[in-house]
Amino acid sequence: MNRLLLLLCLSLAVFSCKSKQAAVTKGSNSSSSSKQVESRTGGATNGSKIYANSTERYIDLHRVTAKDEMRLYGIPASITLAQGILESGSGQARLALEANNHFGIKCHDWKGGKIYHDDDKKQECFRKYADAKYSFRDHSLFLTERDRYSKLFKLHQKDYTGWARGLRAAGYATDKKYPQKLISLIERYRLYELDEEVLAEKAENSKNVASTAGASGTQILIPGNRKVHTVSKGDTQYSISKKYNLTVKELQDLNGLKNTTLYLGQVLLIEGVAGSESSELGLTKPKSSNVPTPRTSTVTTTSTSGGANKKVHKVVKGDTQYSISKKYGLTVKELQSINGLKDTTLYLGQELSVVASPSVAKPTSTTPITTNKKVHKVVKGDTQYSISKKYGLTVKELQSLNGLKDTSLFIGQVLVVKPLSKN
Repeated sequence: MNRLLLLLCLSLAVFSCKSKQAAVTKGSNSSSSSKQVESRTGGATNGSKIYANSTERYIDLHRVTAKDEMRLYGIPASITLAQGILESGSGQARLALEANNHFGIKCHDWKGGKIYHDDDKKQECFRKYADAKYSFRDHSLFLTERDRYSKLFKLHQKDYTGWARGLRAAGYATDKKYPQKLISLIERYRLYELDEEVLAEKAENSKNVASTAGASGTQILIPGNRKVHTVSKGDTQYSISKKYNLTVKELQDLNGLKNTTLYLGQVLLIEGVAGSESSELGLTKPKSSNVPTPRTSTVTTTSTSGGANKKVHKVVKGDTQYSISKKYGLTVKELQSINGLKDTTLYLGQELSVVASPSVAKPTSTTPITTNKKVHKVVKGDTQYSISKKYGLTVKELQSLNGLKDTSLFIGQVLVVKPLSKN
């Protein structure tokens, strides 16, 4: 009997141990499965950062790029990100994973890498990018360079619902629910906050510029007799260029812009002299805070020690080195040389000598004298190549005749297109 009881106790002990081991094993498997699901949905990435799903991870990865594109091209960051999420399956679709193509842009006249993928037809050609940021840039260019999307850029950048509906109306998508899908993503993930951040930055920049412009002794010099555009909400270099029949590059060259950044209230030259003179549109400080502000130009004549008369021009609002030079029959280089100026900065009340002394060099071939020479006056659309071709010259010959060191031209520039006769 005692032996029977002992065997029964041993059997119960062994069964109890097996149950505990099974429970531990099951718990371990459950934990492992949970981690795998978390990883598949965009869980632990970027070190210790954890996301609820792949969409949140996508937003965090590309939010900065979307904001940059908004600053440069005026497309709401919320719209860009929502389209990226929708088109790329939050970055999980084949085109995004294998080609960094987040917006399904097809090859067309694309010269870069390519990937083939079934879409409307089998094995269609899609663009392949080295980095996702180039896909975002291509998306911006796709919208800004096509007329059918031009109405979108008249909308406020906070109007994401208008942008969403406008995209479908312009033919971006055939899905009737496309606008609502974008709006739903924007509101669910509060993507509109990114738009507000960019607009707040612009407002702050504009405020800082206005504050600087209103500071004591600081003036904004607007070039006289030149056509200018003041940047307002929604403006981009593309929209401004299109409005005035320029290319973005021409607008940048006219204003000395190195990128596509604009700020509210910025004054852009859209017709006039290119190059460094566009810096006159910026803010300039006078050397003294007590400079008077005359309303009209003044020219005074003083006697030099040698008895010769010296003509002086007093700078007033609207003056530029170009307008002053033109008024007195000088070139900008001559005016700078006479007055020892190193750049195009002027200030109100500044006195400039406008009659050259005997020591000042005569104009070089960059400002040709037209007597007995065939000349061409540069108009909108001219290039050195088109001018050279028109007069049977090579670009090198044209440059040599005029002392040009590069291919820059400005409207109204006079170029020699036929040298003096050797006879």
